[in-house]
Amino acid sequence: MRRQNLAVVLAAVAAHSPLSRADVSGRVGLTRAAVSSLVDELIGRGAVTEAAATASGRVGRPGRALTVSGEGPAGLGLEIGVGHLGACVADLRGEPRLWRRVERANAGRPPGTVLAELAALAAEAEAEAAALGLRVEGRVLAVPGVVPNEPRGLVERAPNLGWHTVGIADHWPEPETAPEPENEANLGALAEYWNAGTPVETFVHVSAGAGIGAALVIDGRLFRGARGFAGELGHVPVHPEGPECACGARGCLEQYAGEAAVLREAGLAQHGPGDPVALLAERAADGHAPTLAALDRAGRALGLALTSAVDLIDPDGLVLGGAYAELADWLLPSVCAELAARVTVRPWAAEALRPSALGRRGPLLGAALTTIRRIMADPTLLPAG
Repeated sequence: MRRQNLAVVLAAVAAHSPLSRADVSGRVGLTRAAVSSLVDELIGRGAVTEAAATASGRVGRPGRALTVSGEGPAGLGLEIGVGHLGACVADLRGEPRLWRRVERANAGRPPGTVLAELAALAAEAEAEAAALGLRVEGRVLAVPGVVPNEPRGLVERAPNLGWHTVGIADHWPEPETAPEPENEANLGALAEYWNAGTPVETFVHVSAGAGIGAALVIDGRLFRGARGFAGELGHVPVHPEGPECACGARGCLEQYAGEAAVLREAGLAQHGPGDPVALLAERAADGHAPTLAALDRAGRALGLALTSAVDLIDPDGLVLGGAYAELADWLLPSVCAELAARVTVRPWAAEALRPSALGRRGPLLGAALTTIRRIMADPTLLPAG
């Protein structure tokens, strides 16, 4: 009961601060004495700060403003992409305080090498966070692969990295500090949900990088599936007799709307070093006909796959994240056209499809915020002062 009440008080302060203890009591329906005890514990755990007394204009003793701490507890998000490593630290208010990205060609490299470099980046991020007065309480890793429900800590497969059955702690310099892996698409969807001002409760979040991933949020909860394999939209067949995919099947969505497929169709497959998504956006903005045709083809294939998701799940919305968010100006028309033509068994509004404002930062932010959300739900996870 006390754990639940701590979470209720912390949530009230987070949503409505600055508040006095009396204000909190009025909002949560607990006695002032109970709230005062709970607030003292939250202060001791570093979750809440209390300012000096200020006059409120009301009768009685001046109140002291409570706010969620911008120092102390923090979450560290880490990311392994095919072409980069990333780190993000978010404070207890959910605000990202630092971002780090290092370009690395990770495909085909040994997991131990990649994870050792990531551990070094994590240590640098934690040191910078400490200089800001932040203390990392949890670490979560976004990976472009399948993370099963059990056992936790395992990446079952990440085909675009060339990984199979990789235990993160087995390759981390200090196993006790190893981050908890999670699928990048899942984390991108959670970041979208947590950051939306008026969140849609049931939606499909689809994102692209080297591969295509999707995540299902149903009634405000991430749906992982029976084994954690839900959301493999990139391997939904859109043309069953199409080209063979790296997964072994034919005609998968990735062969039409994945990054490599779009670059190939646009004649940019040999573009050399640099950001391929930025290059596609630049060429499309310049009216480069092959790029526009490639994005139209990708949009039609994506719309075809999303039609199945809409008919199966009946979501309130569809969100284009990752690289798709940055290419949305050219993808949305053909995706919308496919959905309008094919979703016929239920009402469908074009505005239910939208790009994510987070873009490619979504998974990394979601990784950092996972720790924050856990603390907000159970403040006793923080050490007592």
